[in-house]
Amino acid sequence: MRGENSPGGRRGPLTLEVSEEESGLRLDVVLARRLGLSRSAASRLIKEGRVRRLRGEAAPGERVRLGERLEVLPWQPERLEGPEPRIVFADAHVIVVDKPAGLPVHPGPGVRLESLVERVERMGFRLGGGGAGRPGVVHRLDQGTSGLMILAASPEGYAGLGAQVRGRKLLRRYLALVEGDLDRGGVVEAPVGTDPARPWRRWVSARGRPAITRFEVLERLRRTTLLEVAPETGRTHQIRVHLAFIGHPLVGDTLYGGKPWGLSRPFLHSWRLGFRHPVTGEFMEFASGLPEDLLAFLEDEGSSWTRGGRGEPRPPAGPA
Repeated sequence: MRGENSPGGRRGPLTLEVSEEESGLRLDVVLARRLGLSRSAASRLIKEGRVRRLRGEAAPGERVRLGERLEVLPWQPERLEGPEPRIVFADAHVIVVDKPAGLPVHPGPGVRLESLVERVERMGFRLGGGGAGRPGVVHRLDQGTSGLMILAASPEGYAGLGAQVRGRKLLRRYLALVEGDLDRGGVVEAPVGTDPARPWRRWVSARGRPAITRFEVLERLRRTTLLEVAPETGRTHQIRVHLAFIGHPLVGDTLYGGKPWGLSRPFLHSWRLGFRHPVTGEFMEFASGLPEDLLAFLEDEGSSWTRGGRGEPRPPAGPA
């Protein structure tokens, strides 16, 4: 299903077109998938008359057809309290946040949880720069990804940090657990674009934007490999797409072919972050230990990484 308009659910209607893959599915199922809603929330939108079809009124159980156009009227998503972020550092220009998994970075259509920026502002911090609904956001983490990210607290901070993001000057390192055995590090250089049949998904495509991901092997386990990943570019879902592309999807990343193995989200954590302060020029670097769900999974895999100090990962003595 393709969106003809910007998906600003609360500012104006969203026009959608049914794809071949979605043809024949129930209307509420398609809306739930496309808008990131539960089935009950999608049904509620339909029953409230917020979904219009060219052929008349809609009902949740009706089937959609290839090429059919739908219009979703603005609605106010139910706002549920999400997990609490941790403020690692804050001054008048920069805020470094340790984001828990499950928390979206900014509001959007179908987002039912209070977002990271909303939580940070409610905690009393001011954000600066950025577009409407995305104050202070200079880079993002996926909703299911945990770990460190930067927010700008002033227009000066936003400009300086944004320049570093565009110039690929940020130090960003992720811990990723992938399926299968990798015996050495490497680099994936492959363009990433939007899957036209499933616009919520990305894929490697010649029509995509250039993307580069480097990775090093930290530990080889029985059925998985622990990597430190350094993305040189910042495409949506880049790490997930690139690792799946080389045949080693993230554990728990069912969207890109990974097996859940008991995890409710992809095994991906932003654990090191470095940048120059946008006003003082001082280089700053931060680290974040693995959260409990990922650490427990690693221990079950027989990993030699331990809970040292503040829980920050410690490299093993050598490959398993």
